[in-house]
Amino acid sequence: MTHHFLPSVARCCLLAALTLSALPTLAQWQWLDANGKKVFSDMAPPLDVPEKNILQSPGIRVAPPKSDPDASSAAPSAPPETSGVSQTKEAKELEAKKKKAEEAERAQQRADADRAARAKADNCQRAQRALVTLNSGTPMRTMTAQGERVFMDEAARTAEKTRLQAAIRQNCS
Repeated sequence: MTHHFLPSVARCCLLAALTLSALPTLAQWQWLDANGKKVFSDMAPPLDVPEKNILQSPGIRVAPPKSDPDASSAAPSAPPETSGVSQTKEAKELEAKKKKAEEAERAQQRADADRAARAKADNCQRAQRALVTLNSGTPMRTMTAQGERVFMDEAARTAEKTRLQAAIRQNCS
Protein backbone atom coordinates (compact mmCIF):
# COMPACT_ATOMS: atom_id res chain seq x y z
CA MET A 1 0.00 0.00 0.00
CA THR A 2 1.51 3.29 -1.03
CA HIS A 3 0.96 6.54 0.76
CA HIS A 4 0.14 9.42 -1.54
CA PHE A 5 1.24 12.07 0.92
CA LEU A 6 4.90 10.98 0.95
CA PRO A 7 5.87 12.63 -2.35
CA SER A 8 4.41 15.97 -1.29
CA VAL A 9 6.05 15.73 2.15
CA ALA A 10 9.36 14.85 0.51
CA ARG A 11 9.02 17.84 -1.82
CA CYS A 12 8.29 20.15 1.12
CA CYS A 13 11.30 18.83 3.06
CA LEU A 14 13.53 19.25 0.02
CA LEU A 15 12.29 22.79 -0.55
CA ALA A 16 12.88 23.68 3.12
CA ALA A 17 16.40 22.20 3.03
CA LEU A 18 17.27 24.10 -0.14
CA THR A 19 15.89 27.33 1.28
CA LEU A 20 17.80 26.95 4.53
CA SER A 21 20.99 25.92 2.76
CA ALA A 22 21.02 29.34 1.06
CA LEU A 23 21.04 31.22 4.39
CA PRO A 24 24.84 31.12 4.91
CA THR A 25 25.28 32.95 1.60
CA LEU A 26 23.85 36.09 3.19
CA ALA A 27 27.34 36.93 4.49
CA GLN A 28 28.93 38.02 1.21
CA TRP A 29 32.29 39.43 0.31
CA GLN A 30 32.56 41.65 -2.71
CA TRP A 31 35.75 42.92 -4.32
CA LEU A 32 37.27 44.02 -7.61
CA ASP A 33 39.67 41.54 -9.19
CA ALA A 34 42.82 42.43 -11.13
CA ASN A 35 40.72 43.06 -14.27
CA GLY A 36 38.35 45.43 -12.45
CA LYS A 37 35.44 42.95 -12.44
CA LYS A 38 33.29 42.52 -9.33
CA VAL A 39 33.69 39.19 -7.53
CA PHE A 40 31.09 37.90 -5.05
CA SER A 41 31.94 35.15 -2.56
CA ASP A 42 31.12 33.80 0.87
CA MET A 43 34.87 33.56 1.52
CA ALA A 44 37.35 36.38 2.07
CA PRO A 45 39.24 37.58 -1.01
CA PRO A 46 42.78 36.32 -1.67
CA LEU A 47 45.60 38.10 0.13
CA ASP A 48 46.83 39.70 -3.10
CA VAL A 49 43.63 41.80 -3.40
CA PRO A 50 44.40 45.29 -2.09
CA GLU A 51 42.24 46.63 0.73
CA LYS A 52 40.99 49.45 -1.51
CA ASN A 53 39.44 46.88 -3.90
CA ILE A 54 37.33 45.21 -1.19
CA LEU A 55 33.85 46.66 -1.67
CA GLN A 56 31.94 44.66 0.93
CA SER A 57 32.69 42.28 3.74
CA PRO A 58 30.25 40.69 6.19
CA GLY A 59 29.01 43.42 8.47
CA ILE A 60 31.17 46.13 6.89
CA ARG A 61 30.42 48.11 3.75
CA VAL A 62 33.28 49.90 2.07
CA ALA A 63 32.75 52.57 -0.59
CA PRO A 64 33.87 51.52 -4.07
CA PRO A 65 37.26 52.84 -5.13
CA LYS A 66 37.29 56.10 -7.05
CA SER A 67 38.24 55.91 -10.70
CA ASP A 68 39.87 59.35 -10.46
CA PRO A 69 43.60 59.08 -11.34
CA ASP A 70 44.50 61.60 -8.62
CA ALA A 71 42.75 59.45 -6.03
CA SER A 72 45.47 56.80 -6.24
CA SER A 73 48.05 59.24 -4.93
CA ALA A 74 45.80 60.42 -2.09
CA ALA A 75 45.73 58.62 1.23
CA PRO A 76 43.26 55.73 1.21
CA SER A 77 40.05 56.52 3.02
CA ALA A 78 39.28 54.47 6.10
CA PRO A 79 36.17 52.30 6.03
CA PRO A 80 33.23 53.62 8.02
CA GLU A 81 33.43 52.59 11.61
CA THR A 82 31.05 50.00 12.93
CA SER A 83 30.49 49.30 16.54
CA GLY A 84 31.81 46.09 18.02
CA VAL A 85 28.31 45.41 19.36
CA SER A 86 26.73 45.36 15.89
CA GLN A 87 29.51 43.11 14.54
CA THR A 88 29.00 40.74 17.46
CA LYS A 89 25.25 40.76 16.96
CA GLU A 90 25.63 40.07 13.24
CA ALA A 91 28.14 37.30 13.96
CA LYS A 92 25.72 35.71 16.41
CA GLU A 93 22.85 35.98 13.90
CA LEU A 94 25.02 34.46 11.19
CA GLU A 95 26.07 31.64 13.51
CA ALA A 96 22.42 30.98 14.45
CA LYS A 97 21.41 30.86 10.77
CA LYS A 98 24.30 28.53 10.01
CA LYS A 99 23.35 26.26 12.91
CA LYS A 100 19.71 26.22 11.79
CA ALA A 101 20.74 25.31 8.24
CA GLU A 102 22.97 22.50 9.54
CA GLU A 103 20.12 21.17 11.69
CA ALA A 104 17.79 21.23 8.67
CA GLU A 105 20.38 19.33 6.63
CA ARG A 106 20.77 16.72 9.38
CA ALA A 107 16.97 16.38 9.61
CA GLN A 108 16.81 15.87 5.84
CA GLN A 109 19.54 13.23 6.05
CA ARG A 110 17.67 11.43 8.84
CA ALA A 111 14.45 11.55 6.81
CA ASP A 112 16.26 10.16 3.77
CA ALA A 113 17.82 7.39 5.87
CA ASP A 114 14.42 6.52 7.39
CA ARG A 115 12.82 6.43 3.95
CA ALA A 116 15.59 4.16 2.64
CA ALA A 117 15.25 1.85 5.67
CA ARG A 118 11.48 1.57 5.13
CA ALA A 119 11.97 0.78 1.44
CA LYS A 120 14.59 -1.83 2.30
CA ALA A 121 12.28 -3.49 4.86
CA ASP A 122 9.42 -3.48 2.34
CA ASN A 123 11.64 -5.04 -0.34
CA CYS A 124 12.75 -7.68 2.17
CA GLN A 125 9.17 -8.65 3.05
CA ARG A 126 8.07 -8.81 -0.59
CA ALA A 127 11.06 -10.96 -1.59
CA GLN A 128 10.46 -13.33 1.34
CA ARG A 129 6.76 -13.72 0.46
CA ALA A 130 7.56 -14.30 -3.20
CA LEU A 131 10.16 -16.96 -2.31
CA VAL A 132 7.69 -18.77 -0.04
CA THR A 133 5.14 -18.79 -2.86
CA LEU A 134 7.74 -19.97 -5.38
CA ASN A 135 8.93 -22.76 -3.05
CA SER A 136 5.36 -23.97 -2.49
CA GLY A 137 5.40 -25.67 -5.90
CA THR A 138 2.25 -23.92 -7.05
CA PRO A 139 2.28 -23.48 -10.84
CA MET A 140 3.11 -19.84 -11.55
CA ARG A 141 2.68 -17.74 -14.64
CA THR A 142 4.91 -15.04 -15.99
CA MET A 143 4.59 -12.57 -18.86
CA THR A 144 6.66 -12.76 -22.02
CA ALA A 145 8.00 -9.70 -23.78
CA GLN A 146 5.02 -9.89 -26.12
CA GLY A 147 2.57 -9.77 -23.18
CA GLU A 148 1.59 -13.45 -23.30
CA ARG A 149 1.09 -15.35 -20.04
CA VAL A 150 3.05 -18.58 -19.85
CA PHE A 151 3.70 -21.04 -17.02
CA MET A 152 7.17 -20.87 -15.49
CA ASP A 153 9.32 -23.87 -16.37
CA GLU A 154 11.89 -25.29 -13.94
CA ALA A 155 14.73 -23.14 -15.34
CA ALA A 156 12.66 -19.95 -14.89
CA ARG A 157 11.71 -21.00 -11.34
CA THR A 158 15.38 -21.63 -10.49
CA ALA A 159 16.42 -18.26 -11.94
CA GLU A 160 13.63 -16.49 -10.00
CA LYS A 161 14.64 -18.27 -6.76
CA THR A 162 18.24 -17.12 -7.26
CA ARG A 163 17.09 -13.53 -7.88
CA LEU A 164 14.82 -13.55 -4.80
CA GLN A 165 17.55 -15.02 -2.57
CA ALA A 166 19.93 -12.25 -3.70
CA ALA A 167 17.24 -9.65 -2.94
CA ILE A 168 16.75 -11.19 0.53
CA ARG A 169 20.50 -11.12 1.23
CA GLN A 170 20.66 -7.49 0.15
CA ASN A 171 17.54 -6.18 1.91
CA CYS A 172 17.06 -8.40 4.96
CA SER A 173 20.43 -8.05 6.66
